[in-house]
Amino acid sequence: MAAVALRVVEAGARVYRRTWRGSVISTFLNPVLYLLAMGVGLGQLVDEGAGTSTLGLPYLTFLAPGLLAATAMQTAAGEASYPVMAGIKWRKTYEAALATPLAVSDLVIGSLGWIAIRLTFVTGVFALIMTLFGATTVGEGLLSIPFAVLTGLAFAGPVMAYTARLKRETGLTMLFRFGIVPLFLFSGTFFPIEQLPDGLEPFAYVTPLWHGVSLCRGLALGLDFTVDPVVSAGYLVLWTVVGGGLAVRQMRRRLVL
Repeated sequence: MAAVALRVVEAGARVYRRTWRGSVISTFLNPVLYLLAMGVGLGQLVDEGAGTSTLGLPYLTFLAPGLLAATAMQTAAGEASYPVMAGIKWRKTYEAALATPLAVSDLVIGSLGWIAIRLTFVTGVFALIMTLFGATTVGEGLLSIPFAVLTGLAFAGPVMAYTARLKRETGLTMLFRFGIVPLFLFSGTFFPIEQLPDGLEPFAYVTPLWHGVSLCRGLALGLDFTVDPVVSAGYLVLWTVVGGGLAVRQMRRRLVL
């Protein structure tokens, strides 16, 4: 199965070889703009009046690892939504792939494998840029990359499963508007979740993004973890495995049954 799934990874790489120019600029530019606008610009105002609201750290230093995890989430959600919808509905490439010896499980595993490669590149660039901004050291930045990738994969499987259920692409707009964006804003990326209203704080703890932010921030900055990092990593692995299983199930229902 693994060898066959690699053909899907190869197909993703071949497509990206022809289309990389459309994403490489944003891959490098987005981290710079985020860190300049939020970390440096807004950060000056926050540092003047925040005190301990950012764990006693400069806001740029506090923000950067959280944005690393959030970028992984956004990248994975993007790769597991519209391209998957295109393969199912618009270009019908998934139906063509399944006419070969590929099984649905190979298709999903290969797609997640390609998303993992994309995440490694995107988060590696982000970690490099936040190191250049002085938010972390090279070693700690590199250490946080695998957990940022794991954060993205925790979203890729569930988003792929959700996409496979949709008949119309309007559901993807709803996903980003009412799912990805609120998680981006309220899962500890921009401020500690202890500052949320008491009724919302428990919900933040169960989101995979919060665990990804906690891991990336703790590793990149050498901070104590609120939750045992093994528990957080295991939680993200659980989301990845269950999400991948759901994606196989929904893709099989959509494309085979």
